[in-house]
Amino acid sequence: MIALYIVIAVVVLLVIGVIVSYNRFVRQRNLVQESWRQIDVELNRRHDLIPNLVETVRGYAAHERGVFEAVTQARASAQQALQSSTAGPETQARAEGALGQALGRLFAVAENYPQLKASEQFLALQQQLTETEDRIAAGRRFYNSNVRALNTRVESFPSSLIASTFHFEKAEYFEVEDAATRAPVQVDFSSITGQPSGGTTPGGTGDATPPPTAGPGGGT
Repeated sequence: MIALYIVIAVVVLLVIGVIVSYNRFVRQRNLVQESWRQIDVELNRRHDLIPNLVETVRGYAAHERGVFEAVTQARASAQQALQSSTAGPETQARAEGALGQALGRLFAVAENYPQLKASEQFLALQQQLTETEDRIAAGRRFYNSNVRALNTRVESFPSSLIASTFHFEKAEYFEVEDAATRAPVQVDFSSITGQPSGGTTPGGTGDATPPPTAGPGGGT
């Protein structure tokens, strides 16, 4: 009888362990999905700002058609990837990297027009875009941290047994690999204040505090 009780106790402990591990996987998977939705919101906001930015620059540099077309096409590709049900974060990251490169060329054009740089509309759009990029960077770090935690459990023993049994899979990281979208671009406000000032480029990865409601932040 003692041996039977021991066997029953072991089985009960194993069942409890499986349930606890399964529920933890569910929580982690939901956290990854929720953190991606926050990035999704900010990417949509970024895409919405770009047409007004393009039109503002076009008012001063209408002959730069190639730059405007490149930005428009890159934005369309990024939007398509974001709306696709099959495109994952890695695909989105490549599209956003291309968009960041195109925006870099757009801002390079703006540097040649002091009146444009002094335009209140341009400065307001630039500020909104910079703030959006900061939130994207914070969301990316926090999302990648959650992905790393989930993927580590999927690969680690014995939790990997639960993952394979219940089909929990590794999630994709969201990283913009293009160095041009990570490097800060200096924004000159000397025409307004008389003093140079720095700024953050579109696609940059300036440090920001992760959203407090979603969990710890961290990039990979």
